[in-house]
Amino acid sequence: MHAPFQGQITANLPSRSFDATLTFYEGLGFRLVWRSDGWMILEKAGMKVEFFPHSDLDPKASWFSACLRLPDVDALHDEWSKLDISTDAAAIPRLTAIADVTDILPRMFYLVDPDGSLWRVIEDKDI
Repeated sequence: MHAPFQGQITANLPSRSFDATLTFYEGLGFRLVWRSDGWMILEKAGMKVEFFPHSDLDPKASWFSACLRLPDVDALHDEWSKLDISTDAAAIPRLTAIADVTDILPRMFYLVDPDGSLWRVIEDKDI
C-alpha cells in the first residue's frame, strides 16, 4: 500500500503583460514570489498561482480557468468587493455576487481577471 500523496496543485494561467497581471493581483492581496521573462508566481495566504506569457491572447475568447476552494467564501468576497472591479456581466475584469447552494452547485462566486481567465471561488466545508 502506498503512502498518501502530499503536495500542492497550482493553477497556470496566461498573462498578456506580467506588469499588468502583477498590478491586478496585488490589488487582490497576492504578492510576487518569483518572476522571469517566461514565468511568474504569485501567492496569497499560502495559495499560489503561476502565469505564463501569452501576449496575443484575446481576453474575450479566453477559455482558461482556475478553482479556489475555501471553507467560507464570504470573507474573500467581502475583501474583493471593496475593490474597483466591475460587476457588469460583460466586463473584463469582473466580480460576481455569491451564488447560493443549489442541488448541482455549491456556494461560489466568480472572478474574471484582465486576461479573461475565470476563477471559480468555491465554498468547500471539507477544507
